[in-house]
Amino acid sequence: MTRTVYVNGAYLPEDQATVSIFDRGFLMADAVYEVTSVLGGKLIDFAGHCARLARSLGELDMASPCSEGELLAIHRELVARNDVTDGMIYLQVTRGNPGDRDFAFPDASVKPTLVMFTQSKPGLADSPMAKTGMKVISIDDIRWGRRDIKTVQLLYPSMGKMMAKKAGADDAWLVEDGFVTEGTSNNAYIVKGGRIITRNLGHEILHGITRAAVLRFAREAQMEVEERAFTVDEAKAADEAFISSASAFVMPVVEIDGTAVGTGAPGPVAARLREIYLDEMRKAAI
Repeated sequence: MTRTVYVNGAYLPEDQATVSIFDRGFLMADAVYEVTSVLGGKLIDFAGHCARLARSLGELDMASPCSEGELLAIHRELVARNDVTDGMIYLQVTRGNPGDRDFAFPDASVKPTLVMFTQSKPGLADSPMAKTGMKVISIDDIRWGRRDIKTVQLLYPSMGKMMAKKAGADDAWLVEDGFVTEGTSNNAYIVKGGRIITRNLGHEILHGITRAAVLRFAREAQMEVEERAFTVDEAKAADEAFISSASAFVMPVVEIDGTAVGTGAPGPVAARLREIYLDEMRKAAI
């Protein structure tokens, strides 16, 4: 079945959807994006994703294409038209099509481009990897300095995932000045002596929407949380490690650069946080 996608106000079959070759998202990666998960036909943490989208747009002085209410209506329409039970909705906003290529930003009369599409992932919350855990490698973090803005500049994270695949691993953790920043498309955590440790917010990492929820739930469950940078060696010596993202939720990490973390199997803290997160998010889904 052909998906229905959304492009600048129109719902179209995916094979009929087009964007201009002069769009700045295509020419300059002058665009931001969000991915919202769908469980049971409902949106997970939609308000959080909208808030981060607004922040990303503001940091780049980019106009918003529509209101939060309009975005919600489009999300729901795409879920309905594509009969998505479990999956994701990808949203991208670019600075638009000024009619030709130019490094300078176009004037305010150029409307931003808004495209959205669904990805159906039946059983999204039942990934087998949650039971076995994932393996990661460490690589140098050579991305630009404003990783807190969720731009479409994803070439190096994509390369990182391919490096991991080549090494027989599932993902890569990025390292800068000796400290782990984050995963290629997720936030990174370790657990030591029952304490959850994760990188503090700043320009160095994406301000994960799932990260915020996971840390809130951890604190509500009386778990100790410390927000600070940690090294790869510290991670290898940890009792547990895990990642969080909108599509992976909470996923245990059992090996780093070939070294087993803890027992080499998913630990109780990651398992409990995944359980709490999914339970609470399903209750709050809209």
